[in-house]
Amino acid sequence: MACRKNSAIRPIRAARTAVQLAFLGLSLWTGARFFLFYQWMTGNGAGPAARPPSVEGFLPISALLGLRQLAATGQWDPVHPAGLAILLAIMAASLLWRKGFCGWVCPVGAVSRLIEALGRRAGTILEMPGWLHLPMLGWKYLLLAFFLYVIFWQMPLPQVEAFIRSPYNLAADAKMLEFFLRPSQTTIVVLAVLAAVSLSVRNFWCRYLCPYGALLGLLALWSPLAVKRLGEKCTGCRRCMRACPAGVPVHEKRRVRGAECLGCMECLDACPVEGCLSLSLTGRRRLPWWTVPVATASTIFLACMVAVFTGHWHSTVPLELFKAAYEALSPAAHHSF
Repeated sequence: MACRKNSAIRPIRAARTAVQLAFLGLSLWTGARFFLFYQWMTGNGAGPAARPPSVEGFLPISALLGLRQLAATGQWDPVHPAGLAILLAIMAASLLWRKGFCGWVCPVGAVSRLIEALGRRAGTILEMPGWLHLPMLGWKYLLLAFFLYVIFWQMPLPQVEAFIRSPYNLAADAKMLEFFLRPSQTTIVVLAVLAAVSLSVRNFWCRYLCPYGALLGLLALWSPLAVKRLGEKCTGCRRCMRACPAGVPVHEKRRVRGAECLGCMECLDACPVEGCLSLSLTGRRRLPWWTVPVATASTIFLACMVAVFTGHWHSTVPLELFKAAYEALSPAAHHSF
């Protein structure tokens, strides 16, 4: 007879919440530090203030351009080097440990989960019907294909290199800050619509629209890790699928290793039968659930430390050029996003 767990105890969910909130707080702290630097550069605040390189983690398009240049020439991006380092670190972590970044680290995922929690409290969360869910999954892959096509195929290398060194790219971090500080009416409406939809459709942005998550999901297909289900122990209760942020039908699979799995391990938390679900390495060796968050965070941290010690973390652009690019931002540019 299958042994049943205490369904009221959800240690993985509690740990995931704590880790996500910690990384969300770290992101806000980075943003606050960059705000002080931006204010100093534009003559609106006291200084001096240091520019936090990790702010470049919020510039994925710039990082993709840097990746294109690196692949073609072997030259590391001198303008936003930390952005390229962070992108490569997250890609490597996904290749090894599944989409642990999406499930445990990403600040957008944390905000999405907070909105989902509000929806659950309000009783507005609905299940997306299968006939609509499947075609909507393609949106983020279409967006990813568009960006990859433009950057890696359509743009000639000289144009990529020119864009990387352009004043527009120099000020990309400031433009991102302005996106949050002075959003346009269009931006406010779009964000409001996304928030409203997320109150009814859990994890809406991450499941259907995020091209970054689509890229990491494709890399995760090669990961040796997977959630393994023992069919003889499964009761078919579907609690695993209801707990899954991506709605993966865990109860129907022998091994969960698709591109939509976030590696959050909440299905293990929700399963009422001891030993029915487990994290496995190449389908054989069982691993503790905390392998994904610990290994993901460690891989990203170590990769970024390598970038620091090899001189691929801090921008080589003189502060005077950053200052000129920031001061060139016009009121119209403030609303260009």
